[in-house]
Amino acid sequence: MSTPAGARIDLVAGGPANAWIIGDDDEVIVIDPGTAGPVFDAVGEREILAVICTHGHHGHVAGARAVAERDEAPVALHPLDRSAWREVHSDDPDIEMEDDGRFEVAGVTLEVVHAPGHSRGSVLLYCEDLDAAFTGDVVSEQGPVAHAGSFPNWGRQLDAIGAHVLTLPSQTRLLPGHGDELTVAIADKNFSSWYSAGPGLGDAGEA
Repeated sequence: MSTPAGARIDLVAGGPANAWIIGDDDEVIVIDPGTAGPVFDAVGEREILAVICTHGHHGHVAGARAVAERDEAPVALHPLDRSAWREVHSDDPDIEMEDDGRFEVAGVTLEVVHAPGHSRGSVLLYCEDLDAAFTGDVVSEQGPVAHAGSFPNWGRQLDAIGAHVLTLPSQTRLLPGHGDELTVAIADKNFSSWYSAGPGLGDAGEA
């Protein structure tokens, strides 16, 4: 999907979670690099401006430091997920993201939206310019995403979906950390069934 400025979004397959690249032919931001190799293949010679992790779990941060170091880019993470990050890396992220923070790349803006539940520091990254939101493990096509087969805070995760996902424009693409993309309209249609199913949804897998 492109804007007149040339910004686009690409999915990087081949890792433990979906990694995403947003940018143009010259510069990019990388989101949730669970492994570095496929990301480098997809980025090519473009400059990596920043690496943003939607939360601190291993599959979303393991490749972050290697990807960032190639172009001396900073790594961003919400401070409430620092302990999870430190289970994978020996240092701390470079940027402590906060709600309403902004990142700019290729003429478009990513807005940080704190959406706890899956983890205390989970965030969405909303790009109004491209009608897209990177949801990490806040929500996927299957509903709220579990961790290690269960939900750390089911109620809070549902609240985050209702307050921060379903309030976006209905045509907004939701680009999750696992599985296929969906739209806000689809999430809104399915929300009642997710709520009714309860945390038993966690039996389906882990993230």
